[in-house]
Amino acid sequence: MENSEFPNSRKRIAAELPALCTVKSSEEIHIFDTIDGPNDNITVNQNQQLGLPTTGTQVISGHGLKNEGVHGSVSISMPPTPKTPKKVLFDESSETSNEPKYYSQPISRAATYVEGAQTQNQDSGQQARYPHLERLKDTRFDSFKTWSGKLERQISHIRGKPVEPQPEQRPKNLVEGDALPVDRYFDALDGPELDTLRPTEELMLPEDKPWPFLLRFPIASFGICLGVSSQAILWKTLANSPSISFLKVSPLVNLILWSISIALVVVVAIIYGLKLILYFEAVRREYYHPIRVNFFFAPFISLLFLSLGCPPSVTNDLHRALWYVLMFPFLCLELKIYGQWMSGGQRRLSKVANPVNHLSVVGNFVGALLGASMGLKEGPIFFFAVGLAHYTVLFVTLYQRLPTNKTLPKELHPVFFLFVAAPSVASVAWAKIQGSFDYGSRISYFIALFLLFSLAVRINFFRGFKFSIAWWAYTFPMTAAAISTIRYSNEVTNWVTKSLAIFLSTISTLIVTALLVTTLLHAFVFRDLFPNDIAIAICERSSKPRKRWFPLRHGSSDNNEIEQYLKFVNTDGTDLESSVNPSRTTHEKTDSEFN
Repeated sequence: MENSEFPNSRKRIAAELPALCTVKSSEEIHIFDTIDGPNDNITVNQNQQLGLPTTGTQVISGHGLKNEGVHGSVSISMPPTPKTPKKVLFDESSETSNEPKYYSQPISRAATYVEGAQTQNQDSGQQARYPHLERLKDTRFDSFKTWSGKLERQISHIRGKPVEPQPEQRPKNLVEGDALPVDRYFDALDGPELDTLRPTEELMLPEDKPWPFLLRFPIASFGICLGVSSQAILWKTLANSPSISFLKVSPLVNLILWSISIALVVVVAIIYGLKLILYFEAVRREYYHPIRVNFFFAPFISLLFLSLGCPPSVTNDLHRALWYVLMFPFLCLELKIYGQWMSGGQRRLSKVANPVNHLSVVGNFVGALLGASMGLKEGPIFFFAVGLAHYTVLFVTLYQRLPTNKTLPKELHPVFFLFVAAPSVASVAWAKIQGSFDYGSRISYFIALFLLFSLAVRINFFRGFKFSIAWWAYTFPMTAAAISTIRYSNEVTNWVTKSLAIFLSTISTLIVTALLVTTLLHAFVFRDLFPNDIAIAICERSSKPRKRWFPLRHGSSDNNEIEQYLKFVNTDGTDLESSVNPSRTTHEKTDSEFN
């Protein structure tokens, strides 16, 4: 309505109400209630600290409350009390009025404000001093935590900071108790190692910052243990080899390397054990990954290496029960993996063939070597036979590189040295079983030597790429080749075999030393040794819609793309799948023209 319609009423309201931004003490207002109680002294002190009046109670209007914050008491309009209403008059001339106005009693807010301000300042100070607290509050990683954030809440409770209970979170698009199917890995990931996310996929975890260390710590880290522990075996062989006794290698080197290997295996095992406890979902996804599953042999192979490299000063005879304890996990894993290679499906060998599969085979020969060293016969022969059969199949599959297999990127070229590992260890294992380096051992050794030379001459094949933890893949095979050469030089002793044994041993030691230093630099100086592990953070279902038709590339002669395009588009250029009721004649016409 117009302002001129009720001029008298607007003036009367303006005269009765105070200004919106006026701050008055309750003592200045006639018959206004004040608060008397034991908290008055606290309120006065807090008001003094905040620079507010210390007498009476403040009545703050709406604009003052919004702009300057809540200081003192706030008067909130409430319905009148029916029993003993109190009159509060802003104008003394209106005392005779028949329409008294009722106001609620003030509510003290000064203490609440001060406590809130102090708590906020303490929290901001803690976040500034301890930036890792913000990561603990990040709930985006709870989907992979075993206790779904309960550990962080318990730590906060111990620190004396109460935390409100939060509902337990489950991984997005993941049903409790169900493992991620292997088909999902092939659909969501790309590359020969299945570690690159496809453009049509999204990750469960954030990509804008590094993940927690345990989530980034892969099972492939046990490859470092393989490289260092194999050096302990090499130097033990050098110290006890008659053909190169003129070098006078001290057994102390073997003891030092063996001690370092034990410490390294313990550290890596503890870290991955924490990952197993705190992030079980991440470990389970690595286990069901068609390529990563091969690295689960690495911890047990490291233990076999430690047993083989045990210094004579520690013990000369290991108990035979140790061999059965170490080989039982191998048997369980092999029954699972070899059965999948043979039974078909998405985990058949032609589908998941990769040089990393050698880790699942070479353990048989290492176990056979350890068992024969302990005086066992039937057990070592059993594992040697199983390893020989599956290595033959794996060698043929990887050597011919089926059309469905993609070539490895440059960063993974050192993994090709795993071809050398199995025949090198097999030659030494068979010599230990038979008691001499006979023709069977020599055949295996010559195969390994030829594969080693065929890779060594391809210098450009191992140049022009950044450091990766996958480089440790060829430290153990190089060491195995050097050990088998030393063993062969004991049977065929001449300057060629001696020189070859010394040369391979030197190269192996230099490579392991260089990689160890480089790994330490990337881990503690550059801090880029363990990037975000994309392979374990995929969703159960694709989050982005896929394209329904495949656009043609100009100038392309790929018949497969043309056929895929014509499956979804008719002669008029209409998308057939977008049609609600596509006509039968259109489909028949398309099939008759292009089939």
